[in-house]
Amino acid sequence: MDNALNSLDWALLQAFLAVAETGSLSAAARQLGQSQPTLGRQIRATESALGTSLFTRQPRGLALNEAGLTLLPAAQEMQDAARRLSLLAAGQSQSLKGTVRITASLVFSHYSLPPIISAIRQAEPDIQIELAPSDSSENLLFREADIAVRMYRPTQDDVIARKLGEIKTGLFAHKDYITRKGTPHSFSDMAHHDVVGLDRGTLVIDSMKALGMPATREDFPVRCDDQSVYWELTKAGCGIGATQLRLGLEAPNMVRVLEQLPLENLPVWLVAAKALRQTPRIRRVYDMLAEAIIPLCDA
Repeated sequence: MDNALNSLDWALLQAFLAVAETGSLSAAARQLGQSQPTLGRQIRATESALGTSLFTRQPRGLALNEAGLTLLPAAQEMQDAARRLSLLAAGQSQSLKGTVRITASLVFSHYSLPPIISAIRQAEPDIQIELAPSDSSENLLFREADIAVRMYRPTQDDVIARKLGEIKTGLFAHKDYITRKGTPHSFSDMAHHDVVGLDRGTLVIDSMKALGMPATREDFPVRCDDQSVYWELTKAGCGIGATQLRLGLEAPNMVRVLEQLPLENLPVWLVAAKALRQTPRIRRVYDMLAEAIIPLCDA
């Protein structure tokens, strides 16, 4: 089987890995940007080339059988090697033309990066920008992104990380909410107010606990884990919510409350893989991002 696997078309291996990861043809097709019938043909071609079935058909999708589980580690090793090869090859490019993929948090991508990316495009029209908003940790070494804007210190090896500063945070509520419910003057007053919370995340609960006010998920009448939607819910008057201080102060009809509370600042790190930092187009975008983001920081 190993010899057959080594001679397989890379597209077939990608199909195998995508189905193994997602557990269904439809989900794998979305991940790869292909049609489900095409992916089905690729899986059948893979099984034909290897002379064995790889999946067990189930009511809700496909599960790896014993042969598929045996082959999975070797296929994953080949995928990792292909990604490393792509990373090293990209690091050799000396052109300012091409694509740079940036990942950042949902809030930073939504509210801060669009004008910065517009300025980069005006300055470097031959550089195409892909923005991948995400609160998960994309792997820079596997080319899931070329540059990351992180709100925490990166722990990956083989990356270049620069701390650009810190962003202050604050508590805000819409003026109509304040009219209805009044202004809280102390943290204990928060017990009588609606606070917009997270659904599955624990950041708000942990922050309140650190300030001496234990809370449970059910204490928040409106909950959402998407940080951009969270802020829109706060702006709509659903309750008191936390956000980056600049966003709150610039938003019309929003009132800052409890300014005296010692909320944590958000550290801002700019990160790129070492192999790509010396690629001219990525170095150029990296430097322009730093120049634009530093003024947004308060330290």
